Amino acid sequence: MFATYLIGLREGLEATLVVSILVAFLVKSQRRDRLPQVWAGVGLAVALSVLFGWLIEYTSTSLLSRSEDRELFEAITSVAAVVFVTWMIFWMRRAARTIAGELRGKLTEALAVGSLAVAGMAFLAVIREGLETALIFYSAAQGAAGDSGPLLALIGGIGTAVVLGVLLYASALRINLSKFFTWTGALLILVAAGILKYGVHDFQEAGVLPGLNNLAFDITSTLDPSTWYAALLAGMFNVTPAPTVLETIAWVAYAVPVLLLFLRPARRKPAPTATTTTVTERGADTGAEAEAASTPQRA
Repeated sequence: MFATYLIGLREGLEATLVVSILVAFLVKSQRRDRLPQVWAGVGLAVALSVLFGWLIEYTSTSLLSRSEDRELFEAITSVAAVVFVTWMIFWMRRAARTIAGELRGKLTEALAVGSLAVAGMAFLAVIREGLETALIFYSAAQGAAGDSGPLLALIGGIGTAVVLGVLLYASALRINLSKFFTWTGALLILVAAGILKYGVHDFQEAGVLPGLNNLAFDITSTLDPSTWYAALLAGMFNVTPAPTVLETIAWVAYAVPVLLLFLRPARRKPAPTATTTTVTERGADTGAEAEAASTPQRA
């Protein structure tokens, strides 16, 4: 359940920060009349994300009758979820310093077009997070059919993210978002490695990949699956006591290089010269805002 809570917290905070930036910009620009359009776009994005999550679950449980087809569907969604997780954490690492300025610029352009453009801009800013959350949650919660724990953990993570976002907007809380996204990103890489391992297992059960009974090792006597710590490792990172050879290769081949790349110190850009323009009239983020990444401030 910790894995799904982490997914909800990470994705929820990203979406909350995006909405906070849009709201703060409209408040500062004395355009409160456009706030209903922003909330309409956000509401539609949330509704479609929930519908997408339900559609994935319905497809797996109702539309696919053969177990082989269900296994293959779950394997494909697992691989897709790993791709989205990897793209998301590296994108946030690269874009955190400039996302606020980019969103303000896009919202300025949308305000010039009209209310539908404002709602559409808010919708597009949130829908990506929502669709990612639905897909990643489905993949991370596989094997927990009939258990409401993962769903409650996801809702709890999103709820925590909303509270943090409101406190950040109200300047009642300050956190180092750079460190927050680094630590949660590293944990999500391990979660993604487990999802990929689960996907490989589904491919093997569907008959697409061989070696279903070819175990890499068996430490069941040491790591008893019935113990709480074994259940915790399996639930968080899909670490199991008797994985197949291909599962183990997939987990290690993804987790090790991706973690090294993600935790590698970012290259510092050279300081701008006196003739270089670093701040536009539109309000790009300054170096002093880097630590807060995209934390909005109330006027």
